[in-house]
Amino acid sequence: MAQSGAKWQSDEGGPQGSPAPVFIGESRHPVDPKNRVFLPKRFQVGLPLDDEGNRAGVLMRGLDGCIFLFTKEGHRKATSMVNMEAFASREQRSRQRALLRSGHEFTLDASGRLLLPAPLIKLAGIERDVVQVGVGGRVEIWSADRWDAMEAETEAAFEEFENHITGKSGGQGG
Repeated sequence: MAQSGAKWQSDEGGPQGSPAPVFIGESRHPVDPKNRVFLPKRFQVGLPLDDEGNRAGVLMRGLDGCIFLFTKEGHRKATSMVNMEAFASREQRSRQRALLRSGHEFTLDASGRLLLPAPLIKLAGIERDVVQVGVGGRVEIWSADRWDAMEAETEAAFEEFENHITGKSGGQGG
């Protein structure tokens, strides 16, 4: 008998006992007038199926001006680190509230689209196009403008790092 349905899915989207998904790659897509954006198949397959057989996960405020997309289990693990600091100080509690209140569970529609909540769109500065970046246990969703600006800075920093590890000075060519 073939294995199918949510019964055979682990919290991470694969068969019971399979490793957590590793999201990699980058895609650029437009956000439609209803705040929906296509999630690439390579990211979709890392999301577990809910009880109705739909791919599901959690969106939340990310760091550096993006939106984080997690599996529900990945979200649980990420927020457990924040929850451990719950009573440490007023500042830490404030950061915890800012992060955790932004959580939104989602399911993809039949076309593989993700509905981006308006508060997260505002926080991330998204106007039209987004860049979705796989970063191991999460996907980051960026305003294309913010991503392009950050990538320009990152490229310069990477070139400096490359020169450092290869022993080249900044003025020497490859």
